[in-house]
Order: sequence, then C-alpha cells, then structure tokens
Amino acid sequence: MKKKTIAVLFGGCSSEYGISLNSGYAVLANMDREKYQPIAIGITKDGRWLRYDGDLEKIRTDLWHKDESQCTPAYILPDRDIHGMMEIRGGAPVYTRLDGVFPVLHGKNGEDGTVQGLIELAGIDLMGCGTLSSALCMDKYRAHVVADEAGIAVPKACNISSKSSQEDIFKSTSALTYPLFVKPVKAGSSYGITVIEDSSQLMDAVNLALDYDDEVIIEEKIDGFEVGCSIIGDGKGNEIVGRVDEIELFTGCFFDYTRKYTGVDSKIHTPARIDAETEERIKEAGRVLFRALGCKGFARLDMFLTPEGRIVFNEVNTIPGFTSVSRFPKMMAGVGLEYKDVIDKIIEYSSTEE
Repeated sequence: MKKKTIAVLFGGCSSEYGISLNSGYAVLANMDREKYQPIAIGITKDGRWLRYDGDLEKIRTDLWHKDESQCTPAYILPDRDIHGMMEIRGGAPVYTRLDGVFPVLHGKNGEDGTVQGLIELAGIDLMGCGTLSSALCMDKYRAHVVADEAGIAVPKACNISSKSSQEDIFKSTSALTYPLFVKPVKAGSSYGITVIEDSSQLMDAVNLALDYDDEVIIEEKIDGFEVGCSIIGDGKGNEIVGRVDEIELFTGCFFDYTRKYTGVDSKIHTPARIDAETEERIKEAGRVLFRALGCKGFARLDMFLTPEGRIVFNEVNTIPGFTSVSRFPKMMAGVGLEYKDVIDKIIEYSSTEE
C-alpha cells in the first residue's frame, strides 16, 4: 500500500507556540511510518515556514529552527494543480504532492480557520475541523450562540469590543451576577482570563483580555465542575466518542494555564467520577455540539456539570493539546485507542477518499 504523505504543522505565530511544539513532536514521533510519510513543517514565532528534517527532540526544546542545515523554506501553495507544497532548495523551487495536512497548531493563526482556509483552498485533505468550524469554535461568544440554538445550556454572558466605553461595559454587565469570568473571545490555554468578584475589578480584567483580542466575553460563573468530551468524526455522523473526563480543582474555580500544564493544585480524572447515565448525557451533548458547530476530524468539547446535574456549554477546542498525556488522547485511550491509533483514526475520518 502506497504511503500517504502528510505534512504536520507545528509552532505558529501564537501565544501557544510552546504548547504546539510539544503536541507537534508527539504526533510526528508516533505517526505510523509504515502507513505515512510525515513531513515536519515548523512555523517560527515570527512567521517563517520551514521544513524540518532534523532530530525530533529539538522540536520539543525549541532548537529545531536553529539547526539551519536541517531547515528549508517551505510553503503550502493554494494552486490545486500542485496539490501540495513548495520548497526552495539551491535557489530553485521543488514541489511535493501532499495527501493531507495535519495542523497541530494552537490558538490564533492556527486553530482559528486561517491555516485551514489555505489547506482547503489548495484542495488538500485537512486533518481536523474546516475553516468555518475552526473560526466559529475559536470565537467563544458566537459558539455560545450556536450551542444555545442547538438546545445546550450556556452561561449568562455579554460580549463587548475594544470600542466599548467604560459606561457601556458597566451597563452590559449590570444584569450579570458576580463572580464573573472575563475572557478574550478568541484565545486559548486560559491566556488573558480573569475571575472577578465585584465591579471594582472589572476594567482591569477587561483591559487584560483586550491584550489578547479585540473582543471580550464576560460570563457568570457556573457552579459545579468542568467535564470534557473528545470526539473523532467524519462530519457525516460517523463518530468515535472517548470517555468523559473531569477536572478537579483543589482550590478556587479557574483551571488556569499553570494548572493545565503543570497539574499543580488540580487533578484530571479519566474517566470522570460520574455515573453511566450522566456520562452518556454528556457524550450526547458533545455529539450535538460537534454536529451543530460543523466539526470534523477531531475536537474536545468542554462543558460544566452542575450539582443539580445540568450540562452547561463552556467551549470547544478544535486542536486540543495533543501530547501522549494530554486530555484528548487519554479520553480516547478509555475506549481502547492507543495514541498512534488516535492519529490513524483522525487521518481516516478526515480523508475524502471513498
């Protein structure tokens, strides 16, 4: 069987660059070489695209782009006749046909539909959610609108922009009950998020969020705990749903960056400590959200479970953390998929081949 040539994108012009290095390394290190010919394409913090043929360990340590002998300028081209990428070698272009592109990019300029649009324009199979779904899921406010329309409960919230006056901001939040979460509308990994207890903290929190985006969503805190639902799907109703997980916070109510990536003051339970009926309700809510938001390939859908058993939408990660110990692969391990199998299934479910 002919191997599929799959470009794996990592890095990116994003505050989540470092997280992407770890995820990209894991995908490249675990992709089945008997089925696939992976091509590593790194994107530096300043936006340079480089094919990297060196030691994969240097990706994790962010030394990859300093190994200049192993880096070649490389670009995915929108020309469908080329159906792939162009490298510059010896001052001349070299073209490679790609069977697929697997973007392992987190946050802006990678998870928000920008890269997805380029891949779809080129007519190459995209491993993951498409342009519209990626952009929609990255936008916390508009994703909430779709979730609500699909019948999934959402936190009471308001949306403000960088053009909003202080008077408008206080007016918009007057109907909300503290404590509140103040978040950039389009950012990930908990960057720019603040939990506030009263109105005296509001403007500082808004200004911090505006450092990461030009829109801010302000939500009421939901009592309960966060649960996650991971899905691999083809966008046509064929789906693999992993075990539901649960985030336990030992103090406070915010799963911030430090807790997410160090495990300090928190614990993730996979599977969640809930009964089978509740887990199935969360899985079904995940399926509804996956379909309503137009997801394909894979996504992690995050929700809250209240003490009364209500399921409330939080957000969707269309390219969640993807190391071998990240939440998404661990949830899939709960239904019998090893890490390499997860990669296989994402590629299989993302392929347009019959």
